[in-house]
Amino acid sequence: MEEFSTGTEPRVPAVKPDSKPSSFEEVPPLLEAATDVTAAAAVEVAEVDKDLLCPICMQIIKDAFLTSCGHSFCYMCIITHLRNKSDCPCCSQFLTNNQLFPNFLLDKLLKKTSSRQISKTASPVEQFRQALQQGYEVSIKELDNLLSLLAEKKRKMEQEEAERNMQILLDFLNCLRKQKVDELNEVQSDLQFIKEDINSVERHRIDLYRARDRYSVKLRMLGDDSGTGKPWPSSIDKNSSGIVSSSLNVRGGMSAGYLQNKKIDGKAQVSGHGPQRKDALSGADSQGFNQSGLSIARKKRVHVQFNDLQECYLQKRRQSANQLHVKQESDKNVIHREGYNAGLADFQSVLSTFTRYSSRLRVIAELRLGDIFHSANIVSSIEFNRDDELFATAGVSRRIKVFDFSMVLNDQADVHCPVVEMSTRSKLSCLSWNKYSKNHIASSDYEGIVTVWDVQTRQSLMEYEEHEKRAWSVDFSRTEPSMLVSGSDDCKVKVWCTKQEASVLNIDMKANICCVKYNPGSSNYIAVGSADHHIHYYDLRNISSPLHVFSGHKKAVSYVKFLSENELASASTDSTLRLWDVKESLPEISKPVTWHRFGSQDMDDADEDAGSHFISAVCWKSDSPTMLTANSQGTIKVLVLAA
Repeated sequence: MEEFSTGTEPRVPAVKPDSKPSSFEEVPPLLEAATDVTAAAAVEVAEVDKDLLCPICMQIIKDAFLTSCGHSFCYMCIITHLRNKSDCPCCSQFLTNNQLFPNFLLDKLLKKTSSRQISKTASPVEQFRQALQQGYEVSIKELDNLLSLLAEKKRKMEQEEAERNMQILLDFLNCLRKQKVDELNEVQSDLQFIKEDINSVERHRIDLYRARDRYSVKLRMLGDDSGTGKPWPSSIDKNSSGIVSSSLNVRGGMSAGYLQNKKIDGKAQVSGHGPQRKDALSGADSQGFNQSGLSIARKKRVHVQFNDLQECYLQKRRQSANQLHVKQESDKNVIHREGYNAGLADFQSVLSTFTRYSSRLRVIAELRLGDIFHSANIVSSIEFNRDDELFATAGVSRRIKVFDFSMVLNDQADVHCPVVEMSTRSKLSCLSWNKYSKNHIASSDYEGIVTVWDVQTRQSLMEYEEHEKRAWSVDFSRTEPSMLVSGSDDCKVKVWCTKQEASVLNIDMKANICCVKYNPGSSNYIAVGSADHHIHYYDLRNISSPLHVFSGHKKAVSYVKFLSENELASASTDSTLRLWDVKESLPEISKPVTWHRFGSQDMDDADEDAGSHFISAVCWKSDSPTMLTANSQGTIKVLVLAA
């Protein structure tokens, strides 16, 4: 704007008329100067905005209205204010609705300010488009030049986009190739492991057959020495020759002369001893049929869990190969010995143990804990003592009952009286026998109290009351009999010593504790099953953070148990069992479990309503296929796994 004119005429600012470009040559300078004009307008608007804000809502005034005292407000803001008060928000002068007037000049200024703000945020292309819409004249030649520029820009952008797409595709294919090459190398390595193990197993199998043959020769020599010394007849028993030849053909790798001599010896032996030899062969046949049926059953178990066993085999084999590689790097003079690989031997132990027993359970004894004075008979915990001579039960009946296992197993009475019975103040959740002192047992209850009992005197030795909520689990250490650990709903794990009245260690966790167990090989390590779906493995010498966190379960981990110093089994409410290697912090086997009723089809000699109540507690006998189960009605069954 220009300077105000001086004189008698009214002071009106002189407005410079707008100028329009007459040709397209003037458009590029407009585009180049758009940023500068916008920046200047932004500075001006920023200074003016303070005066264009409504004093009530502190926003740019909408539908400006002027008061009799000279202040401007948004129409809705001042109307809403006058409903509550009859004064001006700025000067507090008396004001009513009749003293409000539209401010047309301010509305125009606000519209210009809004258009400037829109142009400030608009892109140069949008500003150019608006300029064309407002009537700027452009020649055909200028349009052709502009279109050629736009076409070139479009071609360049398409070229760049195509190059980017090709680069992305190339990166994906390279990544995929690398992944597949790694998988191929891994498969080839696994195949090499399998070939080596097949050869090793074949060699050992041939050695076993040869050892059996040598044993058979010794038996024949002993039979010849004790016989009458008659020469072998020349007659040949076709049936016996078929049996012997078939057994020899299975072995493989034998010379033809050796096979022929073995056949003649076998035939002569059978025909020379008459009926006694035939009876022996018939017994051997029946035993062979039984062994064949057992072998078929074990093979079926392998096929049912083939995928899990495959993962277990490959994991153990790879770990063994890595350890061997490290050993070779450290010792260049290592001597390779022909025979089983350590990983293969480890897996063979797992496989033989896994297939030894079927999933069928047979009831061999039954114990009823029904109490006419206590309607609640749910058993929440069963535990064998150190020598597996006694087992204790506890639950919501507020009683710890100790039974003699041999008496329960041998005496088929319907009701068995406990050899020891102790009453408690609260419902019990868990029991744990001391692994050193066979008369000491620890219990945890619903009030969070951990108690150590003397079974012989039937008195409590120690009571720990630091838990604030229900304690779910308690466990004695195997290597340090004075130490025990407990877990509670208060999200705390506490380590106790029977020689002290207070806890030794306290681990605060973020979720409820469902189960806690000591490592059987060391009192420094514990495994904690938690409601956060994880198993936390702690070194008690450094409790600031867990040594390992095992993830895989989808729901709360309700139970953990060490099978050895390095193997940890876990059960979850997601109906899965998992086996972990705490040394390598890797899962070995993850087996889904279908929870079903223990009915007559699963337990031989069991009544039909045996599965009508849920299983509340389970305990295995050490190094034995025998287990104890308790249901919600207080019935305890002694079961054995069928082979």
